[in-house]
Amino acid sequence: MSSTPATYPIRIISQLRPVLQGFRKSRGLTQAELAARLGVSQQTYARLEANPDRVSMARLLAVLQALEVDLLLSPRPGDADPGRQLAGGADREAW
Repeated sequence: MSSTPATYPIRIISQLRPVLQGFRKSRGLTQAELAARLGVSQQTYARLEANPDRVSMARLLAVLQALEVDLLLSPRPGDADPGRQLAGGADREAW
């Protein structure tokens, strides 16, 4: 019997810190060990984990890769499918 992996919706940036800490600890890693995998100092990683709102997307993805965690984006129930909008040729910026 296969089990469905747990998901952790992040809707506001403050929800990211405990999720990062939880994944790191569930892997049995200290901040120093994860920092070594990333090629940074323990102090640098500690700042990143404490303030994920100040990190670049590229750096966040590197952390997730080191933790063997995937980033999945999904529309909320009832929202339009953004994949359809992109497939429709709308390549202009929509900010």
